[in-house]
Order: sequence, then structure tokens, then C-alpha cells
Amino acid sequence: MFNAAINQDPTVFAIPVFIACILIEAYIDFRQRLNLYHKKDSVACISMGLGVVVIGLLTKTFYFFVFSLIYQFRLFELENTWWMWVLLLFADDFSFYWHHRMSHQVRFLWAAHVQHHSSVNMNFAVALRQSWTEPFYKYLFYLWMPLLGFNPIYIFIMQAISLIYQFFQHTELIRTLGPIEWIFNTPSHHRVHHAVQHKYLDRNHAGILIIWDRIFGTFVKEDQDNLPIYGITQNISSYNPAVIATHEYVNLWNDVKRATKLSDKIKYLIYPPGWSHDGQDRTSKNLRRQL
Repeated sequence: MFNAAINQDPTVFAIPVFIACILIEAYIDFRQRLNLYHKKDSVACISMGLGVVVIGLLTKTFYFFVFSLIYQFRLFELENTWWMWVLLLFADDFSFYWHHRMSHQVRFLWAAHVQHHSSVNMNFAVALRQSWTEPFYKYLFYLWMPLLGFNPIYIFIMQAISLIYQFFQHTELIRTLGPIEWIFNTPSHHRVHHAVQHKYLDRNHAGILIIWDRIFGTFVKEDQDNLPIYGITQNISSYNPAVIATHEYVNLWNDVKRATKLSDKIKYLIYPPGWSHDGQDRTSKNLRRQL
């Protein structure tokens, strides 16, 4: 079954499209002098993407086995019909929203996810700047789906479709898309997600559908008078993929060592980024209160 899932993985067929989009966007950037691309950053992003391909094969193999075990105890029989795929889209996107949101709210998860946010640019190459450690935990948020009756093969295909869709959100060339923005995630919405201004922090966690952010109170519209500035609150200067992949783990470890109480050590792991036992509260929630 896993070989079938790999053979049907839409991301394999999308790779030439990704490359073409990066080249086209880079050409437009060069001709119009938009300053969207920077060589070292783009090489780092692509290197991170290549790394996660290898890591993803290992983690997908493991979790496909886990999903298949759970699927044996499924509560419902969901056949391969059009309405099953509609349900699967909503179930997958709901799972992605909570995985993504928790990756911003729990610091040891943020240590993995921050790798995607550490570029100060926004372009299609940044979409490839994927975490090397996130694949080890993100599938945990989808474990309920095979139990409900979704075939593991279909789950992995839908995850790939979501990944492809999200690639196209990483651009500044598309400004707004009108009424589409009420329901779907768009480049405008995702630029907000990558921004460091306090009003934008930890907002717009959507995968395909922006409705979850609207429902759960994490939606913010891009302000044309306050355009997003990209990166993280404490940017890194390295383009070394190993540093990009590990820098927040180093910061987290140093903070854990600095705390004297066991309870504070645990809080550094599970509290939001920016929390400190002996300093100013720099969590996104507190920073927004100061606006």
C-alpha cells in the first residue's frame, strides 16, 4: 500500500512546476528589480527542501504504517467517492490548522517550525524552506482520520495536495484575489502569517481554507498601509542549513538551563515562544496587548 501512495504522490509531479515558478518569479524579479530573491537565502531554502525530502521518506514510511494499524479499527467505511474527498479536504485542513497553530504556541514545536519562518524574504523558494524536524511530529495531529475511516493512501495524497497549494501562497507578485479570500488561503493571507509586526504574529495558520482562522479567531487581514516585514522576531544571519535547522533548539536549551526551578524548565518547553521566567513577557499574545 505504501508503494501505491508514493507512486500517486502529487508532489512528485509538481516538482517541475515548482522549479518553473521559481525561475519565472526570479526572472520577473530581475527584470523589475523587485529585490525578492537573494542568492544565499534561496540556496539555503532549496537545501532545506532537499533535506526534508529525504527525512520525509523515513517519517512517511513510519506514519503510514501507524495509520494503517489504526485504520484496521476504523469506525466507518468511507468509500472512494466525490463526497469522501470533500470530507477528506475539510478533515485534512482542520488537522493542518491545529498542527500549524500549535507549532506557533508550544515552544519545543516552534523550535521545529521556526525553520520555515527564518527567511526575511517572501518568494516561491521560501516555500521550499521546510523544517527537518517537523515531519517527526506533525502526523500526530492526523491520527484521528484513519480511525474515522479515511484510507491512509488518500490521507497522504490529500496532504500532498495541501502542500502543493501552499507553495503558491509564498509570493508578493499576487496582491489580493477578491471574494476568494473569504474562504481560501491566499498569498495576501499567508504574507501576514510570515510577518513579524506584532499585529500579525501567530495569525492566519490556514492550509487551504482560511475559514478555520475566521472561526477560531486567528484571522488578520493584510494592511496595505502596514505591509508585512518577514522573518522572526530575532532574525538569524546564517545561511547554513544546519544552523537554520537547529538554532532555536540551541536557544531553547540555553533557556532551560538558565531556569533553576523544574516547573520553569518545563514551561520553557510547553509555553509559547517569548515566555521567560525572569524577564519581560515577549509572547505574541502579550505583544498584541501593547498595540
